[in-house]
Amino acid sequence: MKKLLWILCVVSALGACQANKMPMDESRKQTVGTVQKNISPGMSQGDVAAALGSPNIVTNDAQGNETWVYDKISTETAYKQGDTFFFVRRVGRVSTTQKTLTVVIKFDGQNQVENVRYHSSTF
Repeated sequence: MKKLLWILCVVSALGACQANKMPMDESRKQTVGTVQKNISPGMSQGDVAAALGSPNIVTNDAQGNETWVYDKISTETAYKQGDTFFFVRRVGRVSTTQKTLTVVIKFDGQNQVENVRYHSSTF
């Protein structure tokens, strides 16, 4: 019985060392590179929507031309697990990084891309 209890303790301690990962959908991830690769002057609004999805904000200028704004915020969290010493776990560390990407796409009178501007920041 003591041997079984000892084995259960060891298995539990080793199981606690496992790190959990969240899967990320890379196909819908927006970066400056994907915007530069997929969006170019002369594209239709339908092509832009197919490449980037629906915009966060749509505005019209004085001439009635649309401007689409995509504003993406991502948070990356890294966890470094603490050490375990005689079944006592020491405190680990967590670091968090936030990234923003703002893409502004201006359309002309024929609803085609006139220009693309973007800004990316990390903090």
